[in-house]
Amino acid sequence: MSPRPRHLAATVAALALGMAAAQAQTPAKPPKAVIELFTSQGCSSCPPADALVVELAKDPELIALTLPVTYWDYLGWKDTLGKDSFAKRQKFYAKARGDGQVYTPQVVINGAAHAIGSERAEIEKAVSQFATTGFAARIALKEENGALQIQVAPTGGESEATAGIWVLPTTHQAAVPIARGENQGRTLSYANVVRGMVRVGDWTGKETTVTAPLSATQAPEADGYVVIVQAERPSKYGHMMPGAILGAAKGPAKR
Repeated sequence: MSPRPRHLAATVAALALGMAAAQAQTPAKPPKAVIELFTSQGCSSCPPADALVVELAKDPELIALTLPVTYWDYLGWKDTLGKDSFAKRQKFYAKARGDGQVYTPQVVINGAAHAIGSERAEIEKAVSQFATTGFAARIALKEENGALQIQVAPTGGESEATAGIWVLPTTHQAAVPIARGENQGRTLSYANVVRGMVRVGDWTGKETTVTAPLSATQAPEADGYVVIVQAERPSKYGHMMPGAILGAAKGPAKR
């Protein structure tokens, strides 16, 4: 067979590169749900929920996050991953729902429903219910020139949504040996530990693009990040309370 002409080979190579680039920029399939586990290293009931979230995090159709709280620190062990802001977030969820239920291990699904963190059947039931309607927003992410571009578009018609766009740096896997307290002597494993929350913009229900510095995706020990669009409303004291999660996307893993 005669060799392929050089110009034809170059054309084929260019087309292949173009197709690869187009595929790389194609938005990932949106997740079915965002699962937030509020847990504590000082809670003897939490290890089964921690382990369950490690399993759920392996599902590419779910975004499973771990948010360690601090209100059990007085039991003899200070949570090494805990943040007061996560405890506050959990309490605001309870106020927004109106049921006042704050406990560990507690899972909040899509910012709306909640369940005991170790009850897999209840969590999967809530995920299935949300999956039938899907998210109200679609998110596409692009890192370029030291910045993160976040494109948010409504999945249906434009809405009157009032929402924040948040970047959550995460640690993919963490293992913590516990020296005191109710889990003394155990080594607890976690998936997608949230290291912070950075609000980078607003979403008003229309297609929009927000540019944030890549530093918003970074935090000590973080090796990945998640972006969420979340409804919010002010409490009677003026604090913004988190509501339903309207869209979510995983960022690329850090190397």
